[in-house]
Amino acid sequence: MLHSHLPWVLHHGRWPHGSDWLCEAALDTYLPLIEQLRSLEHDGIAAPVTLGITPVLANQLAHPDFPGEFAHLLSERLAAAARAPVDLPATGDAALVPLARYWHDRLERLRDLLDDLDGDVPAEFRRLQDAGRLELVSSAATHGYLPLLGREESIRLQLLVGVREHERLFGRRPRGCWVPECAYRSRGPWAPPGARAVAERAGIDEHLATAGYDFFFIDAHLAAAGQALGAYPDVPLGAERFDAERHDATHAGPAAARRSAYEAYVVSRVGHPAVHALVRDPRSSMQVWSRHQGYPGDASYLEFHKIRWPGGLKLWRVTGPDVDLGAKHPYDVAAARSRAGTHAAHFAGLLDTIANECTGTGDLIVAPFDTELFGHWWFEGVDFLGDLYRQLATGSTVRPVTGSTHVQVVRPRPRIRLTEGSWGAQGDHSIWMNDATRWTWARLWPLEDRFWDIAAHAPGAAWARPILAAAARQLLLAQSSDWQFVISTGAAGDYAESRFTQHGDDADALLAGLEPSAGDVGRDAAAALAVEVNRRDDLFPDVLAAVDAVLAGR
Repeated sequence: MLHSHLPWVLHHGRWPHGSDWLCEAALDTYLPLIEQLRSLEHDGIAAPVTLGITPVLANQLAHPDFPGEFAHLLSERLAAAARAPVDLPATGDAALVPLARYWHDRLERLRDLLDDLDGDVPAEFRRLQDAGRLELVSSAATHGYLPLLGREESIRLQLLVGVREHERLFGRRPRGCWVPECAYRSRGPWAPPGARAVAERAGIDEHLATAGYDFFFIDAHLAAAGQALGAYPDVPLGAERFDAERHDATHAGPAAARRSAYEAYVVSRVGHPAVHALVRDPRSSMQVWSRHQGYPGDASYLEFHKIRWPGGLKLWRVTGPDVDLGAKHPYDVAAARSRAGTHAAHFAGLLDTIANECTGTGDLIVAPFDTELFGHWWFEGVDFLGDLYRQLATGSTVRPVTGSTHVQVVRPRPRIRLTEGSWGAQGDHSIWMNDATRWTWARLWPLEDRFWDIAAHAPGAAWARPILAAAARQLLLAQSSDWQFVISTGAAGDYAESRFTQHGDDADALLAGLEPSAGDVGRDAAAALAVEVNRRDDLFPDVLAAVDAVLAGR
């Protein structure tokens, strides 16, 4: 399971956390992944990856402004690669000149690929889906942290917009959902610090059932199959949320012996549509993400942190776990490519080992990762994925399947009650609700109340509808879990605070124009602001229909 997500960054600057963030992910991950999937398709190798693309990311990749932003970033990289053969010898780095030529050729190839796609990345994933090559699953609209949202209507809107946007862009209703941050809360009382207590709220599984989902993904400790995953103390912006080092068999609690991590479970309440939880496998996750044993830290692989400026070229390899950036050795493309194949064979062997230890008739190994790990953070990761599927096609005891295929084929399933938590630090909500982020929830919860109270009584006149739509978009953008995550990890906290505040302020100002006391001046001001923010944040074109559906209880 590859989970693809970035917050809305279009029209919010370029570097370092504006559109360059999106374009780097496309250049490093999404386009190379398409290239690899096309190669597997050409060779007749089955690669039924379950690929999640959040609605907010899909809207950006499908946006008419994306190709222009991508071209701007690419032109800078190509210019740097073109200059490097002249500049490098002058600094005593003549040995790096072949790498500059390698980057120039690679960048031109990926530019040609995007041209071949007519600039529409989601359309190619849709083609691969329709050809039966993969399964596309969705998520909450803006990756909102569902268990901590203050209103049931907000959770329903996040999920409903997610379903409808997926249908609009990919042509099918999604069967699977990547619940943001694997964050789960069951039915019961709700009283987080600073919130208005509610005696009983519906569980996330009930909301998923209402939205029409068949399955979602959880971390192993939510099914009591082991201890919670930890988090890197210095997580860079956009990196993985967890560290598998603490989640191997040696840390598993007594429940691990009673409840397998290699089985899907029915989570929804009796009498509700069945929603299945697919449990993340600790062992395969650790093999990739362990700080000490994980593949990406291999000495042969491209060093992520050492970058040649201007232009952003990476020309060095990891070299060793404790090697200072100044002592990194030149990158060897062929050696790294060979190492990716070796690691793919090792991973396939690990999967066979796990499978041979399983005792059930429908055992499932679920290996979920952020898509951006492959290619962006771990440059050779996309080659690793391609090699892995080729390995599995040569006689492995493990058969790769999509999430919905497994859910359809293997029945019946045990019904369980999940533990509340997430795949974040300590396995709870603390990355998103802590002393550094509590103010965001103190701001968001009253904003949710205000939006839904005003939306329920908003004028139906033509002048009011664009204002309400704009307010809905700003509310959804303010709910993005990315803002709390970035604040908590200390990476670009000022940026996250600014974006959260901006969307909250704009939502408040728009809602003020819908108040009965607004008057003509207030309405005109809100209408003008709606035009501005709808141009800046022009995503989810049918958001108003979703708001209407939530209010009508549909």
